[in-house]
Amino acid sequence: MDYRNIKLDVRDGTAVLALARPERKNAFDLDMRAEIADAVARVRDDSAVRALILTGEGGDFCAGGDLRAMSQGPIEAIAGRERMRAAHRWIRPLIELDRPVIAAVDGVAFGAGFSLALTADIVLITARARFSMSFMRVGLVPDCGAFYTLPRAVGLQRAKELILSARVVEAEEALRLGIAMEIVPTEQLMDRARAIAASFAAASGTVVSLVKDAFTHGGSDDLAAALHFEAAAQGVAFSTEYHRSAVRDFLDKKPLKFNWPAR
Repeated sequence: MDYRNIKLDVRDGTAVLALARPERKNAFDLDMRAEIADAVARVRDDSAVRALILTGEGGDFCAGGDLRAMSQGPIEAIAGRERMRAAHRWIRPLIELDRPVIAAVDGVAFGAGFSLALTADIVLITARARFSMSFMRVGLVPDCGAFYTLPRAVGLQRAKELILSARVVEAEEALRLGIAMEIVPTEQLMDRARAIAASFAAASGTVVSLVKDAFTHGGSDDLAAALHFEAAAQGVAFSTEYHRSAVRDFLDKKPLKFNWPAR
């Protein structure tokens, strides 16, 4: 597929998926959604990709759904449901991707743009970043997985408040609430995202996949299920050559392969 609304750059084990409709603050339309679906599938199927970065061009992450595209006429309930099911064909693979996903957020992340940021494992923001579950303002419910991802980031009561108020969350509050992991100077945002992504080239891909699967499917809200998954996952991890090699390096006082990049 030829991309007109996004850019996908894959090099040195890192894929960067950039929303590229800056004149519309990178708002989603159906064409962009189809292109994202194709890009996510390409990343998922490329074993050389060790991490994915999501970002937006032009000083904004994503303003949500393109209301101009939605205003062409009423959408019947069944058609609206199928429209969202089409989005789920890339939202779910993105949430379930077995490699780290990093969102680099500058400017607005409103509506589905906020939801898109929440699909990431790590959210880096600039001081200009602003988030809003703006759906209530236009008579819609949150989509793109937000009912799943938002409570897991901020807790159930705060998730309800953010959805029902549709208020704007500035960068410092986003950090306090757990929506973002770090506030980074604007000019350093992509460098920081790339440094974190590059560090996973030296990590155990098996363990990264197991950790992500644990949080998504491992029954983290149920103690028995979580312990069952933990035992099975650790059994797999114990069996890997990566683990045995790391133990040898540790005992021989050699540097370990994986290190989180310092800021």
